[in-house]
Amino acid sequence: MKKWWDKYKFWLIGLTAIVWMTIFDSNNFIDLIQLRGEINDLKSKKSYYTTEIAQARKTQLELFSNNKNLEKFAREKYFMKRDNEDLFIFRENKKN
Repeated sequence: MKKWWDKYKFWLIGLTAIVWMTIFDSNNFIDLIQLRGEINDLKSKKSYYTTEIAQARKTQLELFSNNKNLEKFAREKYFMKRDNEDLFIFRENKKN
């Protein structure tokens, strides 16, 4: 008569291997899923920063191409003024 071990040994070994790979192994499935999520997040951040860098380079090229553009940028962005000028800043009230 066969023992129960002989009948179910392949199933038990397979189940043990699956449990080991899911929980205890250093390259377990749970960590792999989390790492795949991180990779996708980093890829989306990479595409965002690539477009931001391209836009910054375009702005830099535009600003340093001539002095009028640089002066316009300094006046609008940083509220700089000439020595003989007065600067007035108007802000709109935003209503919710």
